[in-house]
Amino acid sequence: MTRPPLSRTAPAVISGLWIAFFLWGMAPGYYTPAIPNILKAKGLGSEWLSLAFLAGPVASMISPLIIGALADNRFSAQRVVGFCGIISSCFLAFAFAVLDRNGPPAFFISLLACSSIVAAPMASMLATIAMAHLRSGEEEFPIVRLGGTLGWMAAGYITSFVIFADASPKAGYAAAITRCVCGISSFFLPNTPPLGNSRSLRTLLGLDAFRLLKERDHLVFFSVTTLLSIPLAAFFMHTPMHLFALGNDKPTATMTIGQISEIAAMLLMSVVMNRFRVKTVLMFALGLSALRYGLFAVAGMSGASGWLIAGISLHGLCYTLYFITGQLFLDRRVDPGMRTQAQGLLSLASNGVGSVIGTLLAVRLHDFTVGAHNGDWATYWWVQCACIAICIPILAIFYQGVAASKRETA
Repeated sequence: MTRPPLSRTAPAVISGLWIAFFLWGMAPGYYTPAIPNILKAKGLGSEWLSLAFLAGPVASMISPLIIGALADNRFSAQRVVGFCGIISSCFLAFAFAVLDRNGPPAFFISLLACSSIVAAPMASMLATIAMAHLRSGEEEFPIVRLGGTLGWMAAGYITSFVIFADASPKAGYAAAITRCVCGISSFFLPNTPPLGNSRSLRTLLGLDAFRLLKERDHLVFFSVTTLLSIPLAAFFMHTPMHLFALGNDKPTATMTIGQISEIAAMLLMSVVMNRFRVKTVLMFALGLSALRYGLFAVAGMSGASGWLIAGISLHGLCYTLYFITGQLFLDRRVDPGMRTQAQGLLSLASNGVGSVIGTLLAVRLHDFTVGAHNGDWATYWWVQCACIAICIPILAIFYQGVAASKRETA
């Protein structure tokens, strides 16, 4: 029996969501790959780099659940995203102004942390807004989310070839302006009123989201996501430094190669989600993620940057097949009144807990292997590869999925 054709979302809605995701992805694309070399140019060592990369993960442990709960129960989601973007951009501009003027590094880190706390919920809330208004989420959400990928790529090329800010605070200024524009544009997104009506303190603090962990597959998914995000934290922290060590003087632009495969994966997501079980897609993504760091290790052994670039090219595919699949999985299986909080819990697991642990461990591992052993990048990446490989049997053994009789591809 053929399935009736799905109705399509209005072009104006698709366009508005695409632009919002483009601007959202563009803002961190300016400074995230560049910040290791920006701090190095300012004479700041690995301890400040680790603190800078901890700002986002710590923020993701604080605000997404709480602000997501407010959007589920009190305020329209698009207005919350708008205010988050504008306020965060102010903190971000002040942070890089301090760095630009050689102010106290602690002041820079504090302002960066404030910016991250306010901005952290934007990704999960934009996903919720999109899911609420797209008539065919599995087919149309990857197209909309593709805007974020292209925004990140555009920012990388602008940083390296237009404003020449691979090691300059100008990258932060560009990010602040872009995030402010993103916030303003979010007010024009379709109205997304709260679907919940709870006023309890527990609900408004986002603690209800943890009830999702009572369901086995949810618990396995969030646990594996946390474990995967530990080695993933090393990607943007140390890959640009490895590129620089191998003689690449445009690491910010080079890092955007990963988004090329992300574009291809986004365009194929509707086919993938309709033909394969969620478990199959997640397993494949984990295998590719381990392969990516394996290629990085070979680059460390051979000193050839081609292996590193090959690994970077897999990054977008790894990210899309795991995390976008995860977002669609949650949209399928979570009650509508809890979906923003569920996306916030995903952010807490990946960008929060996993990234905090991963950042701390990556700095220590880097100092021990690359620093103390004169550039032993191979050992550094082999350890990260092994951490990802551990996730594969955990998911294979403990994730069950929906009964086959329901024909649910989860």
